[in-house]
Amino acid sequence: MANAYLWVKTLHIVMITSWFAGLFYLPRIFVNLAEENNAAAYDRLLGMADRLFRFMTILAVPAVILGATLWLYFGIGADQVWMHAKLALVILVIGYHHACGSLLKKFRAHRNQKSGVWYRWFNEVPVLLLLLIVALVVMKP
Repeated sequence: MANAYLWVKTLHIVMITSWFAGLFYLPRIFVNLAEENNAAAYDRLLGMADRLFRFMTILAVPAVILGATLWLYFGIGADQVWMHAKLALVILVIGYHHACGSLLKKFRAHRNQKSGVWYRWFNEVPVLLLLLIVALVVMKP
């Protein structure tokens, strides 16, 4: 049982790390898309963004499932306030992921109306969310 717990925890950390790498990088591609005037470069960046978003989504699913397994099956944080706060932040991360998908659709349709500066600020959101989540998990206030 302890061995299974450690494998689930290990895989959860790897999936979360990989998912967040995509959440950090996709908005940087959005910055470039928002500022790009060359059609060929725009298409290349759009292809990169599409592939990254698909890959991020594939990583997000097991990350969430493994986290739910740690919570519901292994009882990590059950009935503890820090876990409820963490789950609220995870819902925000999922919402951010979906917001990225919505923004990507606007780039595909050439309907983006936000500036590169806006995307630079948007790129800071997952950093703050990850910081808060890790702080809750480590400190368990």
